[in-house]
Amino acid sequence: MTAVGVIRGTTTDRRAVIPLLRRLRSDEGQANPLPIWDELRALGEVVPAPWGGYFVTGFDACNQILRGRNWLVPDFAWQQRRPDMARWQEPATQEMTRTLSRLNPPEHTLRRRALGNLFDRGTLDAMRPRIAAHVTELLDRLDLQLRAHGEADFVTTVGDRLPVRTVGDWLAIPAGHYPHILDFTHRQVHAQELIPTKSELAVSGQATLEMRAYFTGLIADRRAHLGDDVLSDWIRYWDGQYPGDRAAADQMLYDLTMFITIASLETTATLLTNAVWFLTQDPARADWLRGHPEDLDDAIEEVLRYDPPIHLNSRFAADDTILAGVPIAKDTTVHVLYGAANHDPRRNPDPHLFDIRRRGAHLTFGGGVHYCLGSGLARLEARLLLAQLLERFPTLRPTAGPTYANRMVFRRITSLKVTT
Repeated sequence: MTAVGVIRGTTTDRRAVIPLLRRLRSDEGQANPLPIWDELRALGEVVPAPWGGYFVTGFDACNQILRGRNWLVPDFAWQQRRPDMARWQEPATQEMTRTLSRLNPPEHTLRRRALGNLFDRGTLDAMRPRIAAHVTELLDRLDLQLRAHGEADFVTTVGDRLPVRTVGDWLAIPAGHYPHILDFTHRQVHAQELIPTKSELAVSGQATLEMRAYFTGLIADRRAHLGDDVLSDWIRYWDGQYPGDRAAADQMLYDLTMFITIASLETTATLLTNAVWFLTQDPARADWLRGHPEDLDDAIEEVLRYDPPIHLNSRFAADDTILAGVPIAKDTTVHVLYGAANHDPRRNPDPHLFDIRRRGAHLTFGGGVHYCLGSGLARLEARLLLAQLLERFPTLRPTAGPTYANRMVFRRITSLKVTT
């Protein structure tokens, strides 16, 4: 069956979504995407995109895609079948297509099994004291800035810094390298936008060169000075998998180390800053959590549901299929809209109400074989940060709303000014 004909319950005008996408990237849309998600969902469960794919807005349909084995990530094989193949040949795009997030079985299965349960309970318990120490030090800096200036930027002081300290410490990356890693990560991510411009791809291309040089050098240096750390263990493992083929081992190590590092930065930073924004703008919420610390995990889940750090992700149909009553042809791309799905009132009643005790459902960490590797670590960082912050800063509040980078895929808060 091919995706042709008029489908009841969805718009057939591929141009209808264009003004909504423009609004989503605007300052207004970044600050409050909720009405745009509502309007997208009002167009249907499966909304035609201008370039031939579809946006998927409903919770159940998005969940079906994320968990279904007949929905695959756009890998190299899919890209080579595109009529506009040149679009996918950009260095920054090629670099990310080799990572776990863009691999399908069986290659994805082999690499994932090699990693094991990367952040299992034992690993997280071992990391907990170091993360807590990082939180204490960063909040000390926040306190100093608040005392000195009466105001501080939570993002640059804490939000951006905790994730890179966490993963950097875990991989034994020198602390002096953290600013450089953050810098090229913020620039490289442009290539992962839905339709990046030429200028954005150029910025990402330069960042990719810097990223490749950095992690290649890091791996070479670690191989020359093997120790008792995660990266050294990975080097020993992959050298054993590719005996006599150092280039293959190095490529595997680069793809893994680069991806694990940069994937844990912006998304977690957005979660941390969102948590502070949502929980301190209304003093009653912060007061409730101080009196009911057992609700802290539920509060973090509500933050993840309410404003996911990633707005959308893409899959393609492995075969001709039907999604929410809409025929989808093989190889057709669908874009899962996490925010629209998380705010689907059929799954989460009164979805635009931020409710610490909701215990609702969300798709923010994905699903199926590509469920986020670092979900447990992100939750742990948020839990440790909020526990200390709520105790140490009982009157902390934002002085204005967050400011955002002009993006549509990876959400990034660039500033959140706070005071006491």
